[in-house]
Amino acid sequence: QVQLVESGGGLVQTGGSLQLSCAASGFPFRLYAMAWYRQAPGKQRELVANIGSGGTTYYTDSVKGRFTISRDNAKNTLYLPMNSLKPGDTAVYYCYRARGSSVLDYWGQGTQVTVSS
Repeated sequence: QVQLVESGGGLVQTGGSLQLSCAASGFPFRLYAMAWYRQAPGKQRELVANIGSGGTTYYTDSVKGRFTISRDNAKNTLYLPMNSLKPGDTAVYYCYRARGSSVLDYWGQGTQVTVSS
């Protein structure tokens, strides 16, 4: 079955860095677009970054220049190194697999990122 397991979250001060990882299994990882979403308490889940199967990337404006989405297809792993973190980045970060032809959405359990001021 499809599994997405995030790791790397934690508590960091403003201006600090973290790297999130998402270990994927149960599907041909290299063929699917992947994304990072985040959700702060009481707020809508929002797209942070997306990477296509061919490596094309997209970032929401608030993280451009600070976050970098990447993938290692040999390791079936998605990454999100985050630099210059701000309190507004505080959220649970989720790994997401594109639907492709599936009717289902696949999400990881999330990893908490907390940025203190």
